[in-house]
Amino acid sequence: MASDIQTRIAELSQQLHQHIYHYHVRSEPLITDAEYDRLLQELQTLEAEHPQYRRDDSPTQRVGSDLSGDFSKLRHPAPILSLANAFDESDLLAWEERNLRLLPAGTQLSYILQPKLDGLSIVITYENGSLARAATRGNGEAGDDVTANVRTIRSLPLRIPVEPSSGDAPDRLVVRGEILFHKADFLALNEEQAAAGSPAYINARNTASGSLKQKDSRETAKRKLTAYIYAIVDSAGPPLASEWETVQTLQELGFPVVNDTARFANLAEARKALADWEARRDSLPFEIDGLVLKVDDLALARELGVVGKDPRGAIAYKFPAEEATTTLRGVTIGVGRTGKLTPTAQLEPVFIGGVTVSSASLHNYDQVKALDIRLGDRVIVKRSGDVIPYVVGPMPAARDGSETAITPPARCPFCALPLVQPKGAVDWFCGNASCPERVGRALEFFVSRGAMDIEGMGPQTINALIAARLIDDIADIFTLQGEPLLALEGFAQKKVDNLLKSIDTAKGRSFAQVLTSLGIDGVGSTVAGLLTDNFAAMQELLDTANAIRAAEAEFSRVIRPIMAAAASDDSEAERQIARLQQPTTELVPQLIDASDLNQRLTRRLKALLLSANDIARISQSLANLIGVSRPLHVIEGLGPVLVANIVDFFSDAHNRSVLAKMLAAGVNMRAEEKALAGDGLAGKTIVLTGTLSQPRGVLKSLIEANGGKVTGSVSKRTNYVVAGESPGSKVEKAAGLGVPIIDEDALRMLVNG
Repeated sequence: MASDIQTRIAELSQQLHQHIYHYHVRSEPLITDAEYDRLLQELQTLEAEHPQYRRDDSPTQRVGSDLSGDFSKLRHPAPILSLANAFDESDLLAWEERNLRLLPAGTQLSYILQPKLDGLSIVITYENGSLARAATRGNGEAGDDVTANVRTIRSLPLRIPVEPSSGDAPDRLVVRGEILFHKADFLALNEEQAAAGSPAYINARNTASGSLKQKDSRETAKRKLTAYIYAIVDSAGPPLASEWETVQTLQELGFPVVNDTARFANLAEARKALADWEARRDSLPFEIDGLVLKVDDLALARELGVVGKDPRGAIAYKFPAEEATTTLRGVTIGVGRTGKLTPTAQLEPVFIGGVTVSSASLHNYDQVKALDIRLGDRVIVKRSGDVIPYVVGPMPAARDGSETAITPPARCPFCALPLVQPKGAVDWFCGNASCPERVGRALEFFVSRGAMDIEGMGPQTINALIAARLIDDIADIFTLQGEPLLALEGFAQKKVDNLLKSIDTAKGRSFAQVLTSLGIDGVGSTVAGLLTDNFAAMQELLDTANAIRAAEAEFSRVIRPIMAAAASDDSEAERQIARLQQPTTELVPQLIDASDLNQRLTRRLKALLLSANDIARISQSLANLIGVSRPLHVIEGLGPVLVANIVDFFSDAHNRSVLAKMLAAGVNMRAEEKALAGDGLAGKTIVLTGTLSQPRGVLKSLIEANGGKVTGSVSKRTNYVVAGESPGSKVEKAAGLGVPIIDEDALRMLVNG
């Protein structure tokens, strides 16, 4: 038994030394912070219970080091220590009890609570108010001199106080803080990496460390690093009495501090704030992995002293881990109702956030390539709240060479037809509308509660019907008969009767609900309502889509020889050619209200050096396309991409066949005629803004009952803006466009003619 404990202590010490080196020196961690903390806590517990086996070089007796051979060293004026960890409230209570035993009887401790920033610790010296030196924490005694690089961080003052009215700065002031990336800035950095064709960064903390340790400070300046200061290490100024006073003083001098620092009269009050912090950690602009609780009275904190490498007067309260590392064993592929492929990672099971995770999202194959995730990799997996677990990225330092690349398959794994990746898209698609997996997913969506709401038709029933070849698409649902259903295993008479009754009821769903159920990309209940407000029947949508497709084909025929003659290496000419090749999304929305199409096209296509005759031919063909697509493009709330999705769906031969079968089966394909109370607002488009005397829904119903239409945004096609109190920017936009701005009384006058 004793030898087992001694062996385990040796194993933990060796593992932790390796992780300290990879984390601090190479900035290539092999495990997450939470996993490191668990190993360290296990070692601390074993050493406390068996001190005779503690090694002289134990990681529990030293501060991790980030020292690098590429920089000169600066010695700190005082040890820069790390913190002991608490993982639950009982740990906090035990911490306070230990401290109170070291203080005079009757001592009352107050506290401040700050977020534990996940960044790189920095120590900065100011002399006579000017930034003189900056060093990383290093080994706690000395750190790497990164003064030139720290000077490039815009949030840090080069001179204090920033406001002269704040008084004089101490002759010497040494402060401690954290350098990090805001979440938005780290995301933007990875977008730049992707645009440049470079691999994405996985870990914000290590990227911040690498950015700060650039040999050329101009490279550091390119990174949007941020700093927060939270402690005074040394000062020639008057002594401060509390941590709270320290934060106030730092803020007055002009240092960036975390505004959410809070002071509590006792530990019980501080503990009440823990759950709120954990709940809102994802909404913060920066990453945190916990909170720091400090004894507010600095004299008492000094009296408590230090144990090992940890000051007794402060402790880190760690949140439950949201991340863990595990091995990526395989990739499974899902195909959705739109045909989009979704790769899913199959993982060595790992415990994260209270549950065991064995699979996680890989988003798409472009993301896999950008992050260079490989089969067999050790990967970081994140699970936050109810969010589906996803793979953050690989840990390249853990690779042994056996890992293999992950690439999209050439063919759909369910129907074996070739996959396609549309130009400009990040996703791959199965284009086969009859693919059994696509059909299954489309059917599940179609019958769901938010769609056609057909009771008794869950995934198991759908699979059984597909397997029995009773349905091949959504239209087949409405032609199901009792006898074939009764022949299926598990389909008793009552179940069949209830299912057929539910199907018959669904035939009478509103036209808007039918459109919502079709699963058109981007068409939910709101957009479906917009369509049924403007198209009285399904056939009108089908005819419009067909007319647009025919006009696009004619436009393509007209421009093809013109573009061949106008081919150019000029980048602007190439952009103009690309626009001509996408007329419905690139030209129609911008030129739909053009009074002189010829003149506008001449300016827009200037780089192509086209003749007046060519411009005239393009203009005539485009005018035809604008005419037939106007019914869709003029609908407020439908952007060009959404219009293209609608046209794609209703012009597809398979979809048209399915809709024809649904109509033949008796499914409602017409909008209800609205009984109007009057026509005072007939053809008028109205926007509501500000605080109104009645709920928006009441006024919207009034407008629609009198022939008007309510939209959410102001445009040239808006007829009136009804403004209540505190109306905001919509009124400014309306004034700029010359749209009349009226009040509720004026609206009622319009209603009454």
